[in-house]
Amino acid sequence: MDDRESAAPDSTAVRVALWRALHVQVDAAPHVLDDTVGLQLIAPDPSWRDRPDMHPEGTRGYRAAIVSRARFIEDLVIEQADAGVTQYVILGAGLDTFAQRRSDIASRMHVFEVDQPRAQAWKRQRLIECGYGVPDWLHLVPVDFEAGESWWEQLIDAGFDAEKPAVVVSTGVSMYLSREANLTTLQQIADLARGSMFAMTFLLPLELVDADDRAQHQMVYERAKAAGTPFVSFFSPSEMLELVREAGFNDAGHVSGAGLAARYFSGRSDGLRPASGEEFLVAGT
Repeated sequence: MDDRESAAPDSTAVRVALWRALHVQVDAAPHVLDDTVGLQLIAPDPSWRDRPDMHPEGTRGYRAAIVSRARFIEDLVIEQADAGVTQYVILGAGLDTFAQRRSDIASRMHVFEVDQPRAQAWKRQRLIECGYGVPDWLHLVPVDFEAGESWWEQLIDAGFDAEKPAVVVSTGVSMYLSREANLTTLQQIADLARGSMFAMTFLLPLELVDADDRAQHQMVYERAKAAGTPFVSFFSPSEMLELVREAGFNDAGHVSGAGLAARYFSGRSDGLRPASGEEFLVAGT
């Protein structure tokens, strides 16, 4: 294995980026999200679409869920930017490509992408190699969580202004953290400047997932456990809202998966809809 391979982002980040590209390649227009930048950065083997986890039919629901959550975040960030917010923080950024695809918006802000050091080094190298570069307004913030580094301290060191409002997002992360770790993160974000916005995905308990989707969810949970990255936190919407109030937020709401489906997938000719099970918390300071 060469240095480039050993430093590559984790398999989950790669899968999510490839699903976004697969949406453009195999799903009918209009596309919920037009994102093939991640595919370009990964530069996978030409047979990447032959992978079992890239099967066009077998991954429809999850693929749709991934692009709907990315589109929801994108719309939220654009809305906040238009309202004058100039800082955008992505916790667990992975292969997020907002800065490259929507530089018209991102260049008006300071974008802080927080992730593991090796993944950040790999992404920096690939952005340069692919001609995107790392402009002054894009801050790749490496945080060694395993060594106990504080993402908040690293964020401040990278130039984040705690006195100014920000939009902060975290997708596909909460299920790997304990309730206490999620609460700690929420408490830190609740102390952000007035006018800040936070959006986070969370997984529903299996009994609240649509019956047709439960078997596939159970299989995903078992695979995550076998890979050494088990899902440890599941919340009902009421439990999540209780947690965010405990953290100190006064203004919080829940956006359901069904609501996202109605917003982004209504009237499609191909019947594409996101799988149930993942929902959004949106909270303001």
